[in-house]
Amino acid sequence: MITPSLLNNLAPMGKLRVGINYANPVLARRDPASGELHGVAPDLGRELGQRVGLSVDLIGFESAGKMFDALKAGAWDIAFLAIDPERAGTIDFTAPYVEIEGTYLVPSGSSLHTVADVDREGIRVGASAGSAYDLFLSRNLQHAQLVRAGSPDAAFELIASGKVDVIGGVRQHLVVAAAKLPGSRVFDDRFMAIQQALGIPKGHDEGAKYLREFIEDVKASGFVARALEKAGVRGVTVPR
Repeated sequence: MITPSLLNNLAPMGKLRVGINYANPVLARRDPASGELHGVAPDLGRELGQRVGLSVDLIGFESAGKMFDALKAGAWDIAFLAIDPERAGTIDFTAPYVEIEGTYLVPSGSSLHTVADVDREGIRVGASAGSAYDLFLSRNLQHAQLVRAGSPDAAFELIASGKVDVIGGVRQHLVVAAAKLPGSRVFDDRFMAIQQALGIPKGHDEGAKYLREFIEDVKASGFVARALEKAGVRGVTVPR
């Protein structure tokens, strides 16, 4: 049931402000001319607004780290981002609505071929600061050096300029990036499964409960699968 209390919980300012990470091509893409956001996350945000009768303001960010940092300034009411223990201290998450792979890209001539090859002394690993894979690698790399950049595109510049030996990222983004770096390779295996979910700041329990029910419904109804197909996204899983 849609109550005034729920609407205030979801959108205290009267409009549903939805954080979107358009650097992740699985979730969203931004039209370079118009700035309009397209993809599964924008579609889900608009669908949520329609169901609760709220106007929607899609707020785009060039990295998940910058979107998470914007929470401190109250820049969004809900956001589409990956589940991570470090984020769970300030955000309540739904179950994941899509699962994607975190893997590596290496330049031409690299002696690295699998994930197991990377965590060695002297290996420099580039990553977008604050991303789910940066947070994961920060906890799990024991020998390699992690070098952070401000966005996935900036991380690619690190490897293109020879400042790192390998970059981590979302498989779909790395495949696109590899086309810009002749001879580069994206690994077949992965170092993590990234669970993308819908989050709301802690303390909004009524809104969190509704969002969890919403995500389960859009998965079960096929809405998420259809949105991914419309966006041309391949190689991801919609968890049950």
